[in-house]
Amino acid sequence: GRVQGQRPFRIKCACSSYGSHVPMQPCLCNMQHCRWSYNSINPRNAPAIPMEQTISANLGFYMATLDVPEDAWCMDLMFVDTKVPGQPTGFFDNNGGLDYHIAVASPAANGAVSSPGSLSVQAPLKVVHVAVEMAPIAKVGGMGDVVTALGRAVQEEGHTVEVIIPKYDCIRYEQVEDLRQEGSFAFGGTQVRVWRGVVEGLNTTFLEPENGHFWRGCIYGRNDDAVRFEFHCGSALHYLNTYNVQAHIVHCHDWQSAHIAWGNRGNSRCVFTIHNLSYGADLVGRAMGACDVATTVSPTYAQEISGQGPIAPHLSKLYGIRNGIDADIWDPEDDPFLPMNYSYENCIQGKAAAREELRRRLNLANVDVPVVGCVTRLVAQKGIHLIKHAAWRTLERGGQFVLLGSAPDGRVQAEFNALRDQLMQQFHGRAALIFTYDEPLSHVIYAGCDMFLVPSMFEPCGLTQMIAMQFGTVPVVRRTGGLADTVYDVDHDEERAAAAGMRTNGFMFDSTDAAGMDYALNRAISMFYNDRPGWNTIVARIMQQDWSWYSPALDYTELYYKALRS
Repeated sequence: GRVQGQRPFRIKCACSSYGSHVPMQPCLCNMQHCRWSYNSINPRNAPAIPMEQTISANLGFYMATLDVPEDAWCMDLMFVDTKVPGQPTGFFDNNGGLDYHIAVASPAANGAVSSPGSLSVQAPLKVVHVAVEMAPIAKVGGMGDVVTALGRAVQEEGHTVEVIIPKYDCIRYEQVEDLRQEGSFAFGGTQVRVWRGVVEGLNTTFLEPENGHFWRGCIYGRNDDAVRFEFHCGSALHYLNTYNVQAHIVHCHDWQSAHIAWGNRGNSRCVFTIHNLSYGADLVGRAMGACDVATTVSPTYAQEISGQGPIAPHLSKLYGIRNGIDADIWDPEDDPFLPMNYSYENCIQGKAAAREELRRRLNLANVDVPVVGCVTRLVAQKGIHLIKHAAWRTLERGGQFVLLGSAPDGRVQAEFNALRDQLMQQFHGRAALIFTYDEPLSHVIYAGCDMFLVPSMFEPCGLTQMIAMQFGTVPVVRRTGGLADTVYDVDHDEERAAAAGMRTNGFMFDSTDAAGMDYALNRAISMFYNDRPGWNTIVARIMQQDWSWYSPALDYTELYYKALRS
């Protein structure tokens, strides 16, 4: 809550020295002043005040005192090495352009955000997502998860969120609450029916053109996908204007809804998210030019794509924000698919129960060996040659291997069918390859395995490694994209983890060949065999790390405000 008058705060600069009984050294970057404003106003040209060095609990901090205005709901800060407003600084830290924020508010009964005794309130944002996927009703890849989970997380912060998707005939309608038609409008030579419902607590609008664009029995896979999704974008923009939605932010996703960025959005600002740059580069490039702010799904992936044609001319707009996972769905403490619910405090017993159930379902031998799991689409991006190699290596080291997934390419699927037959013949009771969609089984795999394999060639973010850690399963991953932002190698990344405020949590490799995979997988298996107490410590540790949408949603909210200021 907010306090009246002056309020002290403290911050530790990343370059200052600190540690047990070590006096704090002078700040190496000399950022000894802060500029501040309030209520999401850019502090760059605001007055600066000095910060004093102090020691607390043997840690070094800078201390400053700010006057909190009565009508403030948040304070906005940046740190600089000069106190002259507007003067170029040698060193500054503005959180990558997002500024730092200190909340001075508490929820008000009417849904707005206010402070006790405050003279002002923060009006909620109205955010509208335009997308072609939404979990769990119309999901193919990670985009559907992001649309739903991010929308829910921002809504929980007190803002208003709506999602607009096509009304496919293949939607899981049993998971849509209160579905009803509310009129129609003419667009593109046809009538477009407007349906409303609630999905996972989010108000959702379904647009159904009578030309049959979305009566195909699938989301993707037709030769006219680009035409159909362009029509959806046009009808969504028409809906926003016809129904006077008045969104502050229209958030569009990947090439499928890129047309929103340059369409008639009225006074709405546009945020554009790149989930995977491998598709629709021309549309992505045009959206990058037209949007107010762009994001992609991890900081490292943002760096990896920064020099590519669609991105480089508009790089100043791009921010990398790690995706989160839905902590309500992926929660071992309250998971209906597990034989025993567990937390980090009883994770050894809980995982043992899940492992026993996994082995029972898949006819695996009940022996004390490591179980290596993989849940993935079998496509080249996911490193299918390394998945095959890992299966053989795991079994050669005496472990068990479990794969859940399928290949859209018939030739690849045939290769994995043959691999399954070979492994089951040579290593009976030690391998199981399941080529179907089975969500209940995936939960048991995440919980019952000891190690989880993600050897992607590239991975914009990746969700499975975070889900695995939520269940206490140690990830073995290739260092790329979001995998590099979420996994810290037990043997090599202590400093990198500490710099990110994390602790080591898995095993990594860099190359795309079998030798690289062996380097990480062999270390993980050897630690399991040779240092079980140390292994169990890692299992409990990773279950306490937070991979939810809470922090990413706050970053997105700040970007929404940044878009409004642009």
